[in-house]
Amino acid sequence: MVVLLDGSFATQIKKYVDEKEMTNSPLWSSQYLSTDPNAVLNTHCDYINAGCQVISTNTYQASVEGFQKHLGVDVESGLALIRQAVTLAKQAVVKCASSTNPPRQQVMIAGSVGPYGACLHDGSEYRGEYIEDVTAQQLRDWHRPRITALVAAGVDLLAVETIPAVQEAVIVLNLLREEFSDVKAWVSFTCKDKVHTSHGEPFHEAVLQCCQTNRSQLVAVGVNCVAPAQVSSLLTSVQGLQVPFIVYPNSGETWTPGVGWTNKEACLPLVHYLPEWVSLGAQYIGGCCQTDAEDIRQCREFIDKHDIRSSTSGL
Repeated sequence: MVVLLDGSFATQIKKYVDEKEMTNSPLWSSQYLSTDPNAVLNTHCDYINAGCQVISTNTYQASVEGFQKHLGVDVESGLALIRQAVTLAKQAVVKCASSTNPPRQQVMIAGSVGPYGACLHDGSEYRGEYIEDVTAQQLRDWHRPRITALVAAGVDLLAVETIPAVQEAVIVLNLLREEFSDVKAWVSFTCKDKVHTSHGEPFHEAVLQCCQTNRSQLVAVGVNCVAPAQVSSLLTSVQGLQVPFIVYPNSGETWTPGVGWTNKEACLPLVHYLPEWVSLGAQYIGGCCQTDAEDIRQCREFIDKHDIRSSTSGL
């Protein structure tokens, strides 16, 4: 069984907004929850029209503190923007899910819960050293308001994503068990190589620890925003663990600070890797940075052509 996710929100929304404006803002694409909600709605629709079964809210870079600092809003207005992200996703499902061919009525909404490192705006979600400098209570207190707003607004599940260190994943999973016990979630890590998380824990141990912490609410564990060429080795390292795997890598391009993404011409499309990932047990597949609706459309065509069973019933 394969559930097809969406791709990069920031990459797709470039069709509707000024890319330079977005990349120069600490809020990244989440600023458009306030300044251009139609662009957010259209981006979700692009992915639904491409055939995905799960869309993620535009809240990866969102936090109450970030909205206060960079939009000048108060706490309640910041929370309202996070709830607005869910409303826009729901509107996209109503508008577009029944218009695809064939109709995809079972489009679900995952509330994007990015890591604490994303609010630091220094790329530390790909290193994770901040885990040494913040306490477990600080991380719980930082994650709680966004999770509360997403759940209250009616997401189907949470996407705890781009997590560099297993400690942060465990803290969030404990928070869910203690305060949001009826909410399902997936956890996906960033990794620095083919066997370790970005912070350096063996990926196998990170996945195992997540399962031991809160298996009952865990839909899947895996990786996102890693190079596609790393995925198979990471999946191989966790064979034998009784948990569904999720993978949504970036395009494989290289990020250079001050320059941007480079080396696109050397990258293969996501669909090239899909058969191997499925053979290694990946049940939830999509894309992250520099992937777009065309990548998801190609994956949809492959899944349909090869009659790979596709259902969201396990979510």
